[in-house]
Amino acid sequence: MTGQGKREIDQLLADSFKKLACTSPIEKITIKEITDGAGVIRPTFYNHFQDKYELLEWVINRDLIEPVKPFIRSGMTTQAMTFIFINIEKEKQFYLKVSRLEGQNSFHSIAQRCIQALFEAVCAEHSERRQPKYEWLTPERLAQYYGQSMVFILVQWLQSGMTISAQDLAELYEYMISHSLEDALKDL
Repeated sequence: MTGQGKREIDQLLADSFKKLACTSPIEKITIKEITDGAGVIRPTFYNHFQDKYELLEWVINRDLIEPVKPFIRSGMTTQAMTFIFINIEKEKQFYLKVSRLEGQNSFHSIAQRCIQALFEAVCAEHSERRQPKYEWLTPERLAQYYGQSMVFILVQWLQSGMTISAQDLAELYEYMISHSLEDALKDL
């Protein structure tokens, strides 16, 4: 199978999964339902993904992470976060449903892996050219810190029903990461 053929099947599976997730609890969606909706046979799914949670990770990476890599690498964090939040807002029903996943395959843990991997790549690129000021502050720890903070904001937004706009959320996130606790307490 060519790379283009694989991507097309991945997309068909993702579209089917998203459609099902909007109407059924994620935990109850079967691989057969996903493949039936995609118009492929069940073994095809396993040639592409291990399970529906790996498919969800692929969706998050493709829809949210890949498009913002150029923004992050250019230091345009607010624009990247705005883009992520707007894309989630566009598929509100899907993300509201998947945000309810808990346990080992929770949305929180999957999103954390995806976002942290993005930040790790960026941190590693920047750190390879210089000696760190603090030895303990590694690219991995920095990526984990910012990844956790972003996922926290994202999950809270989803679980509160997305009551503010994506733009407002991005501005709030920018405020939180650029101000100290002391500064923030003054603005409460």
